[in-house]
Amino acid sequence: MAWQDTVAQTVSGLGFDLVDLERSAGGLLRVTIDWPWTPPGPDAPSEERFVTVEDCERVTRQLQYLLEVEAVDYRRLEVGSPGIDRPLRHESDYQRFLGETVDITLKAPIGSTDSGVAANRKKFRGTLEPGPQDGQWQIVWSDEPPPKPGQRVSRKRPPAALQALAFSLDEVQQARLAPIVNFKGRQSPAPRQTPARDAKAGE
Repeated sequence: MAWQDTVAQTVSGLGFDLVDLERSAGGLLRVTIDWPWTPPGPDAPSEERFVTVEDCERVTRQLQYLLEVEAVDYRRLEVGSPGIDRPLRHESDYQRFLGETVDITLKAPIGSTDSGVAANRKKFRGTLEPGPQDGQWQIVWSDEPPPKPGQRVSRKRPPAALQALAFSLDEVQQARLAPIVNFKGRQSPAPRQTPARDAKAGE
């Protein structure tokens, strides 16, 4: 079993989801964790639970032992919670963040002149919504620039034209929550916690 799979199993065994796992050329291992999400129900509303520094330290201690046993060559381990640009990787991530503004990069362009989307376009920012068919999602956006801060908008001004593009998860190269901080509107996901760091022995 690859050490990456072992890391995922260890994180899961401690009750967390592995959101992201990065290994840099400089020897940094960055592990991003979160509490599992449960879809809200009539008798069980979904409650947001945030990862703490203590949670990160507990995962760090377990991973230190694991990486030593697996003889993984690394210089520093960093365990933290997702930032406001959290990656979306699984079906549950898309369900959890329906209605949020996301950045989507597709593996290949799927636009067309008939749909009004440039045929070579792969990157989109817009609102995540359910797709028109099972197994699909869609992103809804407007290419009209938003009003500038302080700019007055006439009430008679027609609303911006919206476009929608349906896609399946296997067509996505990368998806993240858009790093937008709106203090008057929706609250962005919890900012990245101060990570627990492990300076490998000998440094």
